[in-house]
Amino acid sequence: MTPLVRRRDYQLIEEIVNEGARVLDLGCGEGDLLLSLKRYKKVKGYGIESNEDKVAACVEKGLAVHHGDLESMIGVYPDNTFDYVILSRTIQEIRNPKKVLNEMVRIGRQAIVSFPNFAHWKIRFQLMFEGVAPKNPALPYEWYDSPNSHYLTIKDFYRFCKANRIEVLRAEFFSGYSKISFWPNLFGEEALFLIKRR
Repeated sequence: MTPLVRRRDYQLIEEIVNEGARVLDLGCGEGDLLLSLKRYKKVKGYGIESNEDKVAACVEKGLAVHHGDLESMIGVYPDNTFDYVILSRTIQEIRNPKKVLNEMVRIGRQAIVSFPNFAHWKIRFQLMFEGVAPKNPALPYEWYDSPNSHYLTIKDFYRFCKANRIEVLRAEFFSGYSKISFWPNLFGEEALFLIKRR
């Protein structure tokens, strides 16, 4: 059996998702999270991925993944089609995050979103004292080849949820594998939110 990538947000998602749930993973990459959820939680899992090579890798793993743009494909699903809709480390890369997040809580009973926190102290330090675009393990790109088009923080996400009638059911903040509870917007390198429509 192929060993699975064990990112911290994946571990938290596995804790949250109920056994046998219907799951849609948006921007599922090579399918590591979906495969893990199928193995350990026996989910009925589906994915959407725009990169053809990554879709091929998913198919080789026996995963049901659609090739296409998640932003245009997400609107075709009826309300509450899935128990969970997941967007892991992808929100900062999509063109219209407001539309996608609102669609996620429409087609899913609950949604899980994880993202790098652009207010982390190391990012602030790099901008303030080094005067360069930030890089860290969660944001490993140079400014000129970064897929990121939206730079959000933990505080931004809370504000978005409040303004869009989205309820936060659970929030986890971490750096590496360490949980952050004190000043998460400053010390949390990444965030994970479990949300639903009000």
